[in-house]
Amino acid sequence: MKAHLTLLAASLLLAACATPASPPDSGIQPPAAWQSLDTPSARADNQQWWTHFGSPPLNRLIEQARRDSHDLAAAMARVRQAQASAVIAGAPLLPQVTAGLNGNRQELLRGKGYSQLDVDRDNRTIDYYDANLSATYELDFWGGKRAARDSALSTLSASQFDRATVELTLLSGVANSYTQALSLREQQRIAEQNLDNAQRVLDLVQTRYDAGSATALELSQQKSLVAAQQRRVPQVQQQAREAVITLATLLGQPVQSVKLDDDSFDRLHWPAIDAGVPSELLRRRPDIAAAEARLAAAQADITVARAAMLPTVTLGLSLATGADIADQLLRNNVYNLTAGLAAPIFNNGRLRAERDRATARQEELLELYRAAIINGFADVEKALNGINGLDRQRQWQSEELHQAQTAFDIAQRRYQAGAEDLLTVLETQRTLYAAQDMNVQLRLARVQASVALYRALGGGWRVM
Repeated sequence: MKAHLTLLAASLLLAACATPASPPDSGIQPPAAWQSLDTPSARADNQQWWTHFGSPPLNRLIEQARRDSHDLAAAMARVRQAQASAVIAGAPLLPQVTAGLNGNRQELLRGKGYSQLDVDRDNRTIDYYDANLSATYELDFWGGKRAARDSALSTLSASQFDRATVELTLLSGVANSYTQALSLREQQRIAEQNLDNAQRVLDLVQTRYDAGSATALELSQQKSLVAAQQRRVPQVQQQAREAVITLATLLGQPVQSVKLDDDSFDRLHWPAIDAGVPSELLRRRPDIAAAEARLAAAQADITVARAAMLPTVTLGLSLATGADIADQLLRNNVYNLTAGLAAPIFNNGRLRAERDRATARQEELLELYRAAIINGFADVEKALNGINGLDRQRQWQSEELHQAQTAFDIAQRRYQAGAEDLLTVLETQRTLYAAQDMNVQLRLARVQASVALYRALGGGWRVM
Protein backbone atom coordinates (compact mmCIF):
# COMPACT_ATOMS: atom_id res chain seq x y z
CA MET A 1 0.00 0.00 0.00
CA LYS A 2 2.91 2.35 0.71
CA ALA A 3 4.15 1.86 -2.83
CA HIS A 4 0.76 2.78 -4.22
CA LEU A 5 0.65 5.97 -2.18
CA THR A 6 4.15 6.84 -3.39
CA LEU A 7 2.99 6.56 -7.01
CA LEU A 8 -0.02 8.78 -6.28
CA ALA A 9 2.15 11.42 -4.61
CA ALA A 10 4.55 11.41 -7.56
CA SER A 11 1.68 11.94 -9.97
CA LEU A 12 0.34 14.91 -8.01
CA LEU A 13 3.85 16.37 -7.84
CA LEU A 14 4.23 16.13 -11.61
CA ALA A 15 0.88 17.85 -12.11
CA ALA A 16 1.84 20.66 -9.73
CA CYS A 17 5.16 21.24 -11.47
CA ALA A 18 3.66 21.36 -14.95
CA THR A 19 4.05 24.68 -16.74
CA PRO A 20 1.34 26.08 -19.01
CA ALA A 21 1.97 25.94 -22.72
CA SER A 22 3.38 29.14 -24.20
CA PRO A 23 1.28 30.97 -26.81
CA PRO A 24 2.01 29.88 -30.39
CA ASP A 25 4.50 32.00 -32.28
CA SER A 26 3.50 32.83 -35.86
CA GLY A 27 6.98 33.96 -36.86
CA ILE A 28 5.46 37.00 -38.63
CA GLN A 29 6.75 40.45 -37.75
CA PRO A 30 3.96 43.05 -38.03
CA PRO A 31 4.80 46.26 -39.93
CA ALA A 32 5.37 49.39 -37.89
CA ALA A 33 2.49 51.35 -39.47
CA TRP A 34 -0.28 51.04 -42.05
CA GLN A 35 0.78 51.96 -45.55
CA SER A 36 -2.53 53.63 -46.50
CA LEU A 37 -3.02 55.67 -43.31
CA ASP A 38 -2.24 59.33 -43.99
CA THR A 39 -3.12 60.86 -40.63
CA PRO A 40 -4.10 59.28 -37.31
CA SER A 41 -7.73 59.52 -36.26
CA ALA A 42 -8.99 61.12 -33.09
CA ARG A 43 -11.48 58.37 -32.29
CA ALA A 44 -10.13 55.45 -30.28
CA ASP A 45 -13.29 53.66 -29.15
CA ASN A 46 -14.74 51.07 -31.50
CA GLN A 47 -17.21 49.63 -29.01
CA GLN A 48 -20.73 49.55 -30.50
CA TRP A 49 -19.24 50.86 -33.71
CA TRP A 50 -22.62 50.95 -35.49
CA THR A 51 -23.80 53.82 -33.28
CA HIS A 52 -21.14 56.08 -34.80
CA PHE A 53 -23.06 56.37 -38.08
CA GLY A 54 -25.73 58.51 -36.45
CA SER A 55 -28.72 56.37 -37.49
CA PRO A 56 -31.16 55.30 -34.74
CA PRO A 57 -32.99 52.94 -37.16
CA LEU A 58 -29.67 51.19 -37.89
CA ASN A 59 -29.06 50.85 -34.15
CA ARG A 60 -32.44 49.16 -33.71
CA LEU A 61 -31.81 46.78 -36.60
CA ILE A 62 -28.43 45.83 -35.15
CA GLU A 63 -29.98 45.01 -31.78
CA GLN A 64 -32.72 42.99 -33.50
CA ALA A 65 -30.10 41.00 -35.41
CA ARG A 66 -28.18 40.25 -32.22
CA ARG A 67 -31.40 39.04 -30.62
CA ASP A 68 -33.06 37.11 -33.45
CA SER A 69 -30.33 35.91 -35.83
CA HIS A 70 -30.38 32.14 -36.31
CA ASP A 71 -26.72 32.08 -37.35
CA LEU A 72 -25.70 33.77 -34.12
CA ALA A 73 -27.89 31.43 -32.07
CA ALA A 74 -26.26 28.46 -33.78
CA ALA A 75 -22.82 29.87 -32.95
CA MET A 76 -23.86 30.17 -29.30
CA ALA A 77 -24.97 26.53 -29.34
CA ARG A 78 -21.54 25.54 -30.68
CA VAL A 79 -19.94 27.38 -27.77
CA ARG A 80 -22.06 25.38 -25.32
CA GLN A 81 -21.03 22.17 -27.08
CA ALA A 82 -17.38 23.14 -26.68
CA GLN A 83 -17.97 23.93 -23.00
CA ALA A 84 -19.38 20.45 -22.45
CA SER A 85 -16.47 18.90 -24.36
CA ALA A 86 -14.01 20.77 -22.13
CA VAL A 87 -15.70 19.35 -19.03
CA ILE A 88 -15.53 15.85 -20.52
CA ALA A 89 -11.85 16.25 -21.39
CA GLY A 90 -10.96 17.50 -17.91
CA ALA A 91 -12.82 14.75 -16.04
CA PRO A 92 -9.98 12.11 -16.20
CA LEU A 93 -7.65 14.46 -14.29
CA LEU A 94 -9.50 13.48 -11.09
CA PRO A 95 -10.35 9.99 -9.84
CA GLN A 96 -13.57 8.42 -11.01
CA VAL A 97 -15.78 7.35 -8.10
CA THR A 98 -18.74 5.01 -8.42
CA ALA A 99 -21.14 3.54 -5.89
CA GLY A 100 -23.40 0.53 -6.04
CA LEU A 101 -26.11 -1.05 -3.92
CA ASN A 102 -27.57 -4.47 -4.72
CA GLY A 103 -30.22 -6.70 -3.23
CA ASN A 104 -30.52 -10.34 -4.38
CA ARG A 105 -32.98 -13.13 -3.70
CA GLN A 106 -32.34 -16.68 -4.92
CA GLU A 107 -35.14 -19.28 -4.68
CA LEU A 108 -35.25 -22.90 -5.84
CA LEU A 109 -38.53 -23.43 -7.67
CA ARG A 110 -38.32 -27.20 -8.15
CA GLY A 111 -35.82 -30.03 -7.87
CA LYS A 112 -33.02 -30.64 -5.38
CA GLY A 113 -30.59 -27.98 -6.61
CA TYR A 114 -26.96 -28.38 -7.75
CA SER A 115 -23.49 -27.41 -6.61
CA GLN A 116 -23.37 -23.97 -8.25
CA LEU A 117 -26.48 -22.82 -6.36
CA ASP A 118 -26.49 -21.44 -2.84
CA VAL A 119 -29.95 -22.97 -2.28
CA ASP A 120 -31.09 -26.59 -2.07
CA ARG A 121 -34.21 -28.56 -1.18
CA ASP A 122 -33.77 -27.88 2.56
CA ASN A 123 -32.97 -24.19 2.20
CA ARG A 124 -34.94 -23.06 -0.84
CA THR A 125 -34.58 -19.23 -0.48
CA ILE A 126 -31.48 -17.08 0.13
CA ASP A 127 -31.38 -13.25 0.48
CA TYR A 128 -28.15 -11.33 -0.07
CA TYR A 129 -27.32 -7.61 0.12
CA ASP A 130 -24.11 -5.80 -0.82
CA ALA A 131 -22.86 -2.24 -1.23
CA ASN A 132 -19.64 -0.93 -2.74
CA LEU A 133 -17.76 2.30 -3.30
CA SER A 134 -14.88 2.29 -5.78
CA ALA A 135 -12.40 4.82 -7.14
CA THR A 136 -10.06 4.51 -10.11
CA TYR A 137 -7.37 6.91 -11.21
CA GLU A 138 -4.92 6.79 -14.09
CA LEU A 139 -1.68 8.58 -13.25
CA ASP A 140 -0.92 11.33 -15.74
CA PHE A 141 2.85 10.75 -15.82
CA TRP A 142 3.30 11.98 -19.39
CA GLY A 143 0.84 14.88 -19.33
CA GLY A 144 -1.45 13.36 -21.93
CA LYS A 145 -4.67 13.88 -20.00
CA ARG A 146 -3.70 17.37 -18.98
CA ALA A 147 -2.90 18.12 -22.62
CA ALA A 148 -6.29 16.72 -23.67
CA ARG A 149 -7.95 19.13 -21.24
CA ASP A 150 -5.82 22.03 -22.56
CA SER A 151 -6.75 21.09 -26.11
CA ALA A 152 -10.44 21.14 -25.23
CA LEU A 153 -10.09 24.50 -23.48
CA SER A 154 -8.31 25.95 -26.51
CA THR A 155 -11.06 24.57 -28.73
CA LEU A 156 -13.60 26.22 -26.44
CA SER A 157 -11.76 29.53 -26.83
CA ALA A 158 -11.75 29.07 -30.60
CA SER A 159 -15.52 28.49 -30.60
CA GLN A 160 -16.02 31.66 -28.56
CA PHE A 161 -13.87 33.59 -31.01
CA ASP A 162 -15.83 32.05 -33.88
CA ARG A 163 -19.03 33.29 -32.29
CA ALA A 164 -17.54 36.79 -32.16
CA THR A 165 -16.57 36.47 -35.83
CA VAL A 166 -20.11 35.40 -36.74
CA GLU A 167 -21.53 38.36 -34.83
CA LEU A 168 -19.12 40.80 -36.46
CA THR A 169 -19.92 39.43 -39.92
CA LEU A 170 -23.64 39.55 -39.17
CA LEU A 171 -23.65 43.13 -37.92
CA SER A 172 -21.49 44.29 -40.82
CA GLY A 173 -23.93 42.63 -43.21
CA VAL A 174 -26.88 44.35 -41.54
CA ALA A 175 -25.17 47.74 -41.79
CA ASN A 176 -24.27 47.20 -45.45
CA SER A 177 -27.73 45.94 -46.42
CA TYR A 178 -29.47 48.78 -44.62
CA THR A 179 -27.26 51.49 -46.13
CA GLN A 180 -27.66 49.89 -49.55
CA ALA A 181 -31.43 49.93 -49.18
CA LEU A 182 -31.31 53.63 -48.27
CA SER A 183 -29.03 54.43 -51.20
CA LEU A 184 -31.36 52.62 -53.61
CA ARG A 185 -34.25 54.63 -52.24
CA GLU A 186 -32.24 57.75 -53.02
CA GLN A 187 -31.38 56.45 -56.49
CA GLN A 188 -35.08 55.80 -57.06
CA ARG A 189 -35.88 59.39 -56.05
CA ILE A 190 -33.21 60.67 -58.46
CA ALA A 191 -34.53 58.45 -61.25
CA GLU A 192 -38.06 59.74 -60.72
CA GLN A 193 -36.81 63.32 -60.61
CA ASN A 194 -34.89 62.87 -63.85
CA LEU A 195 -37.93 61.23 -65.40
CA ASP A 196 -39.91 64.36 -64.55
CA ASN A 197 -37.17 66.52 -66.08
CA ALA A 198 -37.11 64.41 -69.23
CA GLN A 199 -40.90 64.53 -69.47
CA ARG A 200 -40.88 68.35 -69.21
CA VAL A 201 -38.32 68.55 -71.97
CA LEU A 202 -40.42 66.13 -74.05
CA ASP A 203 -43.45 68.40 -73.57
CA LEU A 204 -41.35 71.32 -74.77
CA VAL A 205 -40.09 69.39 -77.80
CA GLN A 206 -43.62 68.26 -78.58
CA THR A 207 -44.81 71.87 -78.49
CA ARG A 208 -41.98 72.97 -80.76
CA TYR A 209 -42.65 70.03 -83.08
CA ASP A 210 -46.33 70.93 -83.32
CA ALA A 211 -45.28 74.48 -84.16
CA GLY A 212 -42.89 73.20 -86.84
CA SER A 213 -39.69 74.38 -85.11
CA ALA A 214 -38.51 70.88 -84.03
CA THR A 215 -37.86 67.84 -86.16
CA ALA A 216 -39.29 64.34 -85.85
CA LEU A 217 -35.76 63.12 -85.06
CA GLU A 218 -35.53 65.44 -82.07
CA LEU A 219 -38.92 64.26 -80.84
CA SER A 220 -37.93 60.58 -81.16
CA GLN A 221 -34.63 61.18 -79.37
CA GLN A 222 -36.35 62.76 -76.39
CA LYS A 223 -39.01 60.04 -76.27
CA SER A 224 -36.22 57.47 -76.23
CA LEU A 225 -34.61 59.23 -73.27
CA VAL A 226 -37.95 59.31 -71.41
CA ALA A 227 -38.42 55.58 -72.04
CA ALA A 228 -34.91 54.88 -70.68
CA GLN A 229 -35.72 56.85 -67.53
CA GLN A 230 -39.00 55.00 -67.14
CA ARG A 231 -37.14 51.68 -67.41
CA ARG A 232 -34.67 52.79 -64.75
CA VAL A 233 -37.34 53.40 -62.08
CA PRO A 234 -38.61 49.78 -61.74
CA GLN A 235 -35.03 48.54 -61.99
CA VAL A 236 -34.01 50.52 -58.91
CA GLN A 237 -37.22 49.49 -57.13
CA GLN A 238 -36.37 45.83 -57.74
CA GLN A 239 -32.85 46.28 -56.38
CA ALA A 240 -34.21 48.07 -53.30
CA ARG A 241 -36.62 45.21 -52.57
CA GLU A 242 -33.79 42.69 -52.92
CA ALA A 243 -31.71 44.67 -50.41
CA VAL A 244 -34.60 44.55 -47.92
CA ILE A 245 -34.97 40.78 -48.49
CA THR A 246 -31.26 40.32 -47.73
CA LEU A 247 -31.64 42.45 -44.61
CA ALA A 248 -34.63 40.40 -43.44
CA THR A 249 -32.61 37.21 -43.85
CA LEU A 250 -29.85 38.60 -41.65
CA LEU A 251 -32.44 39.61 -39.05
CA GLY A 252 -33.88 36.09 -39.02
CA GLN A 253 -37.31 37.35 -40.08
CA PRO A 254 -39.54 37.03 -43.14
CA VAL A 255 -39.36 40.10 -45.33
CA GLN A 256 -43.05 40.90 -44.66
CA SER A 257 -42.21 41.74 -41.03
CA VAL A 258 -39.36 44.13 -41.84
CA LYS A 259 -40.44 47.76 -42.09
CA LEU A 260 -37.77 50.38 -42.72
CA ASP A 261 -38.21 53.80 -41.16
CA ASP A 262 -38.22 56.92 -43.31
CA ASP A 263 -34.53 57.50 -42.70
CA SER A 264 -32.75 59.75 -45.18
CA PHE A 265 -29.62 58.50 -46.90
CA ASP A 266 -28.10 61.99 -46.69
CA ARG A 267 -28.31 61.87 -42.89
CA LEU A 268 -25.88 58.97 -42.68
CA HIS A 269 -22.33 60.04 -41.90
CA TRP A 270 -19.11 58.15 -41.53
CA PRO A 271 -17.09 58.45 -38.34
CA ALA A 272 -13.38 58.89 -37.88
CA ILE A 273 -11.92 55.49 -37.03
CA ASP A 274 -8.75 54.79 -35.09
CA ALA A 275 -6.90 52.07 -37.00
CA GLY A 276 -4.19 51.78 -34.36
CA VAL A 277 -0.97 50.02 -35.33
CA PRO A 278 -0.67 46.66 -37.12
CA SER A 279 0.63 44.82 -34.06
CA GLU A 280 -2.64 45.58 -32.23
CA LEU A 281 -4.61 43.69 -34.89
CA LEU A 282 -3.56 40.37 -33.31
CA ARG A 283 -5.58 41.36 -30.22
CA ARG A 284 -8.48 42.96 -32.07
CA ARG A 285 -9.63 40.37 -34.61
CA PRO A 286 -11.54 37.32 -33.36
CA ASP A 287 -10.70 35.23 -36.43
CA ILE A 288 -6.97 35.62 -35.75
CA ALA A 289 -7.55 34.74 -32.10
CA ALA A 290 -9.55 31.66 -33.19
CA ALA A 291 -6.72 30.53 -35.48
CA GLU A 292 -4.26 30.96 -32.61
CA ALA A 293 -6.48 28.96 -30.24
CA ARG A 294 -6.83 26.11 -32.75
CA LEU A 295 -3.05 26.05 -33.16
CA ALA A 296 -2.65 25.79 -29.38
CA ALA A 297 -5.15 22.92 -29.33
CA ALA A 298 -3.21 21.14 -32.07
CA GLN A 299 0.02 21.50 -30.10
CA ALA A 300 -1.66 19.93 -27.08
CA ASP A 301 -2.99 17.12 -29.29
CA ILE A 302 0.62 16.19 -30.16
CA THR A 303 1.31 15.70 -26.46
CA VAL A 304 -1.81 13.53 -26.19
CA ALA A 305 -0.69 11.38 -29.14
CA ARG A 306 2.81 10.97 -27.72
CA ALA A 307 1.51 10.05 -24.28
CA ALA A 308 -0.61 7.28 -25.83
CA MET A 309 2.61 5.57 -26.94
CA LEU A 310 3.93 5.32 -23.35
CA PRO A 311 3.01 3.03 -20.41
CA THR A 312 0.07 3.90 -18.16
CA VAL A 313 -0.36 3.26 -14.44
CA THR A 314 -3.84 2.89 -12.97
CA LEU A 315 -4.69 2.85 -9.27
CA GLY A 316 -7.92 1.45 -7.86
CA LEU A 317 -9.53 1.43 -4.45
CA SER A 318 -12.82 -0.20 -3.55
CA LEU A 319 -14.76 -0.51 -0.31
CA ALA A 320 -17.44 -3.20 -0.09
CA THR A 321 -19.79 -4.72 2.40
CA GLY A 322 -22.34 -7.53 2.29
CA ALA A 323 -24.79 -9.47 4.45
CA ASP A 324 -27.63 -11.97 4.29
CA ILE A 325 -29.84 -9.61 6.29
CA ALA A 326 -30.37 -5.99 5.30
CA ASP A 327 -29.88 -4.50 8.78
CA GLN A 328 -26.44 -6.21 9.05
CA LEU A 329 -25.21 -4.74 5.74
CA LEU A 330 -22.59 -2.42 7.28
CA ARG A 331 -21.03 -4.98 9.62
CA ASN A 332 -18.92 -6.86 7.04
CA ASN A 333 -16.50 -4.38 5.48
CA VAL A 334 -13.80 -5.18 2.94
CA TYR A 335 -11.40 -2.95 1.02
CA ASN A 336 -9.43 -3.78 -2.10
CA LEU A 337 -6.47 -1.74 -3.39
CA THR A 338 -5.15 -2.40 -6.90
CA ALA A 339 -2.45 -1.04 -9.19
CA GLY A 340 -1.97 -1.84 -12.84
CA LEU A 341 0.66 -1.11 -15.46
CA ALA A 342 -0.13 -1.30 -19.18
CA ALA A 343 2.12 -0.54 -22.12
CA PRO A 344 1.45 -0.73 -25.86
CA ILE A 345 3.51 -3.47 -27.49
CA PHE A 346 2.16 -3.93 -31.01
CA ASN A 347 -0.54 -1.92 -32.76
CA ASN A 348 0.68 -2.10 -36.36
CA GLY A 349 1.90 1.54 -36.30
CA ARG A 350 -1.44 3.04 -35.32
CA LEU A 351 -0.17 5.11 -32.38
CA ARG A 352 2.83 6.38 -34.34
CA ALA A 353 0.53 7.33 -37.21
CA GLU A 354 -1.77 9.21 -34.82
CA ARG A 355 1.24 11.15 -33.53
CA ASP A 356 2.31 11.95 -37.11
CA ARG A 357 -1.23 13.02 -37.97
CA ALA A 358 -1.35 15.35 -34.96
CA THR A 359 2.01 16.82 -35.96
CA ALA A 360 0.87 17.39 -39.53
CA ARG A 361 -2.35 18.98 -38.25
CA GLN A 362 -0.29 21.35 -36.11
CA GLU A 363 1.79 22.31 -39.13
CA GLU A 364 -1.38 22.95 -41.16
CA LEU A 365 -2.90 25.16 -38.45
CA LEU A 366 0.35 27.09 -38.09
CA GLU A 367 0.17 28.03 -41.75
CA LEU A 368 -3.53 28.92 -41.39
CA TYR A 369 -2.66 31.10 -38.40
CA ARG A 370 -0.03 32.90 -40.44
CA ALA A 371 -2.49 33.28 -43.33
CA ALA A 372 -5.12 34.74 -40.96
CA ILE A 373 -2.62 37.37 -39.79
CA ILE A 374 -1.58 38.32 -43.34
CA ASN A 375 -5.22 38.42 -44.49
CA GLY A 376 -6.06 40.63 -41.52
CA PHE A 377 -3.32 43.08 -42.45
CA ALA A 378 -4.56 43.05 -46.06
CA ASP A 379 -8.19 43.68 -45.02
CA VAL A 380 -7.22 46.78 -43.06
CA GLU A 381 -4.95 48.07 -45.84
CA LYS A 382 -7.73 47.59 -48.42
CA ALA A 383 -10.26 49.41 -46.23
CA LEU A 384 -7.89 52.31 -45.55
CA ASN A 385 -6.93 52.51 -49.21
CA GLY A 386 -10.61 52.51 -50.19
CA ILE A 387 -11.43 55.29 -47.74
CA ASN A 388 -8.56 57.47 -48.98
CA GLY A 389 -9.43 56.92 -52.64
CA LEU A 390 -13.15 57.53 -52.14
CA ASP A 391 -12.53 60.75 -50.21
CA ARG A 392 -10.42 62.09 -53.08
CA GLN A 393 -13.02 61.03 -55.66
CA ARG A 394 -15.86 62.69 -53.77
CA GLN A 395 -14.01 66.02 -53.67
CA TRP A 396 -14.02 66.20 -57.47
CA GLN A 397 -17.38 64.50 -57.89
CA SER A 398 -19.10 67.28 -55.94
CA GLU A 399 -17.74 69.77 -58.46
CA GLU A 400 -18.78 67.48 -61.31
CA LEU A 401 -22.35 67.33 -60.00
CA HIS A 402 -22.56 71.09 -59.53
CA GLN A 403 -21.36 71.80 -63.04
CA ALA A 404 -23.64 69.14 -64.58
CA GLN A 405 -26.69 70.71 -62.90
CA THR A 406 -25.64 74.17 -64.11
CA ALA A 407 -25.09 72.93 -67.67
CA PHE A 408 -28.51 71.27 -67.81
CA ASP A 409 -30.30 74.37 -66.52
CA ILE A 410 -28.55 76.57 -69.08
CA ALA A 411 -29.14 74.16 -71.97
CA GLN A 412 -32.83 73.80 -71.10
CA ARG A 413 -33.37 77.60 -70.99
CA ARG A 414 -31.45 78.15 -74.21
CA TYR A 415 -33.37 75.41 -76.02
CA GLN A 416 -36.65 76.88 -74.85
CA ALA A 417 -35.54 80.23 -76.23
CA GLY A 418 -34.50 78.62 -79.53
CA ALA A 419 -30.80 79.38 -78.99
CA GLU A 420 -29.62 75.76 -78.54
CA ASP A 421 -30.29 72.46 -80.31
CA LEU A 422 -31.83 69.43 -78.62
CA LEU A 423 -28.63 67.38 -78.83
CA THR A 424 -27.00 69.63 -76.27
CA VAL A 425 -30.00 69.29 -73.97
CA LEU A 426 -29.91 65.48 -74.30
CA GLU A 427 -26.22 65.34 -73.44
CA THR A 428 -26.61 67.56 -70.40
CA GLN A 429 -29.56 65.46 -69.19
CA ARG A 430 -27.51 62.26 -69.41
CA THR A 431 -24.51 63.90 -67.78
CA LEU A 432 -26.60 65.26 -64.92
CA TYR A 433 -28.28 61.92 -64.23
CA ALA A 434 -24.96 60.07 -64.32
CA ALA A 435 -23.43 62.61 -61.92
CA GLN A 436 -26.35 62.36 -59.49
CA ASP A 437 -26.28 58.57 -59.59
CA MET A 438 -22.50 58.51 -59.10
CA ASN A 439 -22.83 60.84 -56.12
CA VAL A 440 -25.11 58.33 -54.38
CA GLN A 441 -22.88 55.39 -55.29
CA LEU A 442 -19.74 57.11 -53.98
CA ARG A 443 -21.49 58.06 -50.76
CA LEU A 444 -22.67 54.46 -50.29
CA ALA A 445 -19.18 53.16 -51.04
CA ARG A 446 -17.74 55.58 -48.46
CA VAL A 447 -20.18 54.46 -45.75
CA GLN A 448 -19.54 50.81 -46.50
CA ALA A 449 -15.78 51.42 -46.54
CA SER A 450 -16.09 52.58 -42.92
CA VAL A 451 -18.06 49.42 -42.12
CA ALA A 452 -15.34 47.38 -43.83
CA LEU A 453 -12.67 49.08 -41.74
CA TYR A 454 -14.57 48.41 -38.52
CA ARG A 455 -14.90 44.77 -39.55
CA ALA A 456 -11.23 44.52 -40.57
CA LEU A 457 -10.22 45.91 -37.18
CA GLY A 458 -12.41 43.42 -35.32
CA GLY A 459 -15.19 45.86 -34.45
CA GLY A 460 -15.44 46.48 -30.74
CA TRP A 461 -14.20 43.01 -29.80
CA ARG A 462 -11.00 42.48 -27.86
CA VAL A 463 -9.04 39.38 -26.83
CA MET A 464 -9.18 39.27 -23.05
